[in-house]
Amino acid sequence: MSDDVPPMEAAQYPDGTMLYPAHPYGPDGNEPVATVDLSEYRAVVVTWTTSTATPPGVREPNHLAIVEFDIDGESVRAIGQMTSNDINIGQPVEPVYTDELRDPEAGIREPESQAWDGYQFAPVDEATEETE
Repeated sequence: MSDDVPPMEAAQYPDGTMLYPAHPYGPDGNEPVATVDLSEYRAVVVTWTTSTATPPGVREPNHLAIVEFDIDGESVRAIGQMTSNDINIGQPVEPVYTDELRDPEAGIREPESQAWDGYQFAPVDEATEETE
């Protein structure tokens, strides 16, 4: 991954729990002991929905999914936009960084006051998966 792309960082806590996004304290009240870049892993779609009443600047319809990563036997869930409208529960996906999750000019705040980048989830091309 290039240096200008931020990690999709989950926090790992002393009991092995991982949370995304990272929180200052885990379920047991302890601070994180490590971080994991989820963008280096694949996940599967747990469930998904389509929003047709989106905030200003967000594409409509907006396909959202809850995905689950399995990192060394520890489950980590994340929610995010899908890059495709072809979505199925159990489908493998991978995080894809994008500079604009929404149009910065369409918001009510000054574009410079917010971050517009982040990760979406793209279906894994099964043909690509078979050759890896």
